[in-house]
Amino acid sequence: MAEVVLFHHVQGLTDGVRAFAEELRAGGHTVHTPDLFDGQRPATIDDGIAFADSLGDELGERADRFVAGLPAGLVYGGFSMGAAQAQRLAQTRPGARGALLYEGCIPLTGEWAFGPWPDGVPVQIHGMDKDPFFALEGDLDAARDLVETVGPELGRLFVYPGDQHLFADSSLPSYDPDAAALVIRRSRELLDRVS
Repeated sequence: MAEVVLFHHVQGLTDGVRAFAEELRAGGHTVHTPDLFDGQRPATIDDGIAFADSLGDELGERADRFVAGLPAGLVYGGFSMGAAQAQRLAQTRPGARGALLYEGCIPLTGEWAFGPWPDGVPVQIHGMDKDPFFALEGDLDAARDLVETVGPELGRLFVYPGDQHLFADSSLPSYDPDAAALVIRRSRELLDRVS
């Protein structure tokens, strides 16, 4: 079975993120859910962005410290802000077995890039087609480019109808149970494949 590190979004390690992790565990996988906010759960996305910004480089350092004690052969997953941490580690920490990027994707080139995508590492990217953060701020374009770069054997982009951000978090008003169920099923398919 796969071993996964699942990074939360800007509203912290919510009950919905924990529930999502449990759904992946139900497929027989080991899923770690580090709390990069040390228990803080900002009430809104804007509050969460401000809190994450206040941490600066410490956010990435916390993620690095967490994975330092884990084996190299991990699948990195994350929601929105957490997807950036997952993508960074998948691209820069040797031995990644896969990446699950939910509602976030960093371009492969340019100011924020982490470098080339590692050979042979599968990736899934999930987001809504009218999500103001994912679709309208460039992440969807970056996701399309990443999937095109790695090819159809390794890269899959799943776009769901809707305008919600954090739609797979069952503890938030943005939750879309039907879309979230598809995300979980598809994520398990990648995890089963790399097991």
